[in-house]
Amino acid sequence: MSGRGDRRVFLVVLGTHGDVLPFIALGAALKARGYAVSLAAPATFSALAARAGLSFTPIGTQADFDRVVGTPWLWRPIRGARLLFTAAAAAAEPVYRWLEAQCRPGIDVAVASSLAFGARVAQDRLGLSLATLHLMPMLVESRLAPPRLPGLPLPDALPVGLRHWLGRGADKVVIGPAALPQLNAFRASLGLPPVKRLRHWWHSPQRVLLAVPGWYAPPQPDWPVQLAQTGFPLADIHGDTDQLPPELKSFLTAGTPPLAFTYGSAMVRANQFFATAVAVCRRLGRRGVLLAPRGEQIPDGLPTDIHHTTYAPLSRLLPACAALIHHGGIGTVAQALAAGCPQLVVPLAFDHADEGRRVRCLGAGTTLSHWQFTPARTSRVIGKLLASDAVAVACSEVRARMAREDGIATACDAVERMFVDHGCAA
Repeated sequence: MSGRGDRRVFLVVLGTHGDVLPFIALGAALKARGYAVSLAAPATFSALAARAGLSFTPIGTQADFDRVVGTPWLWRPIRGARLLFTAAAAAAEPVYRWLEAQCRPGIDVAVASSLAFGARVAQDRLGLSLATLHLMPMLVESRLAPPRLPGLPLPDALPVGLRHWLGRGADKVVIGPAALPQLNAFRASLGLPPVKRLRHWWHSPQRVLLAVPGWYAPPQPDWPVQLAQTGFPLADIHGDTDQLPPELKSFLTAGTPPLAFTYGSAMVRANQFFATAVAVCRRLGRRGVLLAPRGEQIPDGLPTDIHHTTYAPLSRLLPACAALIHHGGIGTVAQALAAGCPQLVVPLAFDHADEGRRVRCLGAGTTLSHWQFTPARTSRVIGKLLASDAVAVACSEVRARMAREDGIATACDAVERMFVDHGCAA
């Protein structure tokens, strides 16, 4: 590791736990290889960064983060996307100023999440060496395999060219109006030309890393030529704790494998989801684990065979569970695949519907719309899922594939190559 400490890696990410934990895991792995690593992320993740031993710079305040995740319409497909892209555009200047002050062009390497627009601006303006790290395949357009966009439930039988053309409408109707006015005003202040299509510009022309394996999202001929797939960055042990709480561990060993339910770390309006979860467990005669950071979302008077916990690393929990019922976040999907755990995806917004479709295609689970998630229908679907030999075989095959991969190590290798490929000094 001689000399690597002089090479610095700057990581910048916007989002919630599912977005930030992979960057913390990547930073910890690069630090173990001898690199000096600095992370910029929403202020709420300062303690997790410190636990991983990373230098941390907050993007915004805790109040800023709480305001965005507490907005009632964040989880609605169209309004939520507008809110997210507006917030990301507002963070472009702070991200740019951090990199401008800290990152040395031609010497250091930066890795930025999809929404960290300020890093792309810094690359355009300052010539920084930058890799864009996309966590979900929905963020990479393809005319040959268009992803399923939120709020646009186009049938798979529709010609792919038409689905791609309709999906392009998101740029004009949602993404562009939300992000480009503020982003381009900042670029103009730096003497840079305007961005016309965000979903094209946000790919670094040097390197794009897509953090899913090729068997989950098959590579397409019209993807950016600088794109490389790294595999899933399993990162849950870098969350609030890397072990199961003692009460949950005792619960798991006290009976049959339970159903696990979660609706994501940032969801603040999941009361109905967890009420339905309790009703499903009762109908099926199954034990249940409810993962919810906010206790007010959980119905009062839980029976003894249903356990609530605020956080548990899924890599420790899911091997002991019969199935996982969740929103469809890419990190949650990956953990269920790694555990060989059947999953029922109940998508809300963002990439959830696209991930649910991919889980179905793998045969490792199925989906229900938010409106179909009723006790009666959900109980029937879960019953069929648990009784299916085909699902059990598919889950076993996927688990074996996952065991042969290491997405974090592969991503580290790609970052290390940046120092050579783009002429960064030793």
